[in-house]
Amino acid sequence: MRISRRRVKLNKENTVMKKSNMIVIGLAVLALAGCKSLYGTYTRPDVNARGIFRDGVSRGDTLTAKDTASFGNMPWRSVFTDPLLQNLIERALHNNPDLLNAAVNVQIAETQLKAAKLAFLPGFTLTPKGTISSWDGNKASKIYSLPVNASWDADIFGTLTASKRSTQMALLERKDYQVGVQTQLIENIANLYYTLEMLDKQVKMVDDMAGLTKSTWDIMKAEKELGRVRSTGVESAEANYYSVLAQKTDLLRQIRETENSLSILLGEPAHSIPRGQLDHESLPSEFSTGIGIQLLRNRADVHAEEMALAGCFYNVEEARSRFYPVLNISASGAFTNSSGLGIVNPGKWLLSAVGSLTQPIFMKGQLVAGLKVAKDQYQIAFNNWQNAILKAGSEVSNALVLYNSSAEKGAIEAKQIEVLKKNVEDTRALMGQSNTTYLEVIQAQSSLLNVELSKVADDFYKMQAVVDLYSALGGGSGELYMANEQAEVQAADSARVSKIKH
Repeated sequence: MRISRRRVKLNKENTVMKKSNMIVIGLAVLALAGCKSLYGTYTRPDVNARGIFRDGVSRGDTLTAKDTASFGNMPWRSVFTDPLLQNLIERALHNNPDLLNAAVNVQIAETQLKAAKLAFLPGFTLTPKGTISSWDGNKASKIYSLPVNASWDADIFGTLTASKRSTQMALLERKDYQVGVQTQLIENIANLYYTLEMLDKQVKMVDDMAGLTKSTWDIMKAEKELGRVRSTGVESAEANYYSVLAQKTDLLRQIRETENSLSILLGEPAHSIPRGQLDHESLPSEFSTGIGIQLLRNRADVHAEEMALAGCFYNVEEARSRFYPVLNISASGAFTNSSGLGIVNPGKWLLSAVGSLTQPIFMKGQLVAGLKVAKDQYQIAFNNWQNAILKAGSEVSNALVLYNSSAEKGAIEAKQIEVLKKNVEDTRALMGQSNTTYLEVIQAQSSLLNVELSKVADDFYKMQAVVDLYSALGGGSGELYMANEQAEVQAADSARVSKIKH
């Protein structure tokens, strides 16, 4: 009779458990049927990109945004062909601390993405327990239990899915940042390298002018001995010579500072930088036609801002999913000698499973606030993306203006140098005929040196404009972005498969 009653009791308990499970499953089905699908995927919103380029200058345009399509997709080795410069860039790509840190951040994001994917699996814990107890000095009873607990959150409303997608976008954003650091690093190294070559050429010009002004000073000292020149003329020539030497000292200081800056980018102690000559450098000057706005997709900062926008989109999805029920299924299995009715030896297996459905009702405004914050953060990310596009367009325009204006100014200065060289020769030929001629010689030499230095600087600015334009159009990162886009497509396909399964 006792055994029969116990069986009846167990049958009743099983019936109650089945009914409870049916209620939980029924609630989940009703919730699924009544909720809006939260498995949306990010799509690029419309953005205002009209008129982002201002081509050229007011007159004498030589290069426009439509002439730069394929340039931004060229590999950096095809743009910077100087072997010494290529060696510096390769060293920097291996040793630059900022670039190394960017790679570490990508590894961190990859680890976080793996953790987000594993969140779909149940969690398991092992908690062995042992108890020894004795009542009033009687024989001690020993109880042991080796339980394994499992818990699984069914992602029926996309909370885990949205979190995983947001983490995927964060990974792509950090990859974009790594590309951006590399592009900026290459640009800075190229500009500093060409700066050194420009300074070297200016030092040579100053040396040549120092010899010319010293010769003028010597001639005027000889003329003074003959009584043909006053002491004031000799003093002016001497002061002009020292002025040229002071310019050389300033240029040498700039060379040392530029070498130090370049050494830092290389991740090396400050040292001398081997380099070529500015006149032997050649950068691309012919560009194929294309649509400028499409090139901005190659920009690391623009793409990174869009990935941040996509991440915020999925954060909104995650915040919205928290309004819906959470289905948790937990199970446990323990090998124990405590059956609840007494101690048995050897131990037996005790198995149990529980399903629970939690529907938020009143969370003190936390869920509503979380959704509003997520939407506001999405709007901020959209504004940042829009601003990044405008900034990119401005940088392209600035590079075009610098290129065209430097080319136009350099052509004018070349003509000016020809005139000033003839002026120096003519005034030196007339030297000694009148007191005013000596001052004219000094002034002509000073003017020639200043224009020659300015011409070298403008030639450098023209090269710098090409470097800046290359960086502004993506810096050869098109292939990397194609890989990123493929990763996005794979992520979207994976999300669609996950949606079908759920």
